[in-house]
Amino acid sequence: MKKVVVIGPESTGKSTLSEQLANYYKTSWVPEYAREYLLQHGTEYTYDDLLTIAQGQVALEESYIEKAGHSKLLFIDTDQYVMKVWCDFVFGKCHTWIPDQITKRKYDLYLLCNIDLPWVKDILREYPDLTRRQQLYSIYKNILTNQSVPWIEISGNYDERFQKAVQSVNDLFE
Repeated sequence: MKKVVVIGPESTGKSTLSEQLANYYKTSWVPEYAREYLLQHGTEYTYDDLLTIAQGQVALEESYIEKAGHSKLLFIDTDQYVMKVWCDFVFGKCHTWIPDQITKRKYDLYLLCNIDLPWVKDILREYPDLTRRQQLYSIYKNILTNQSVPWIEISGNYDERFQKAVQSVNDLFE
């Protein structure tokens, strides 16, 4: 099974793109566990909550992998890189479990969503400021540049993003 992770700062269309791709390829996508967790437990989270969220994301991903059976493709909205950035950015430190998972988990392609879409207010979103969004995007881009899994920058309007992502996924199978 090929696993494609969609990452980037908040409000960059990750969930929308993940769902579009899953529909297009007639497969599944793993939603972001943090959204469900924060809606249930509230938006005042702690450092320890981020470990719980990270573990929940991995468990959710594993359940989708198990359910996927013989599927050739799975899209994942958010991985442990996102959790590492979140921990470091908000608390200045990261639970060791998270980088351990980064090392253990294997993916085939990253789609890095750019901040060129307008920020959309949502009760869970924290950083509408363009400077912060640029800072976070740079962190993600630096991470992907310094790891070995292929990655593609996804930018433009929703249709352009989708077309670029489809091309990148098709290239993965060539």
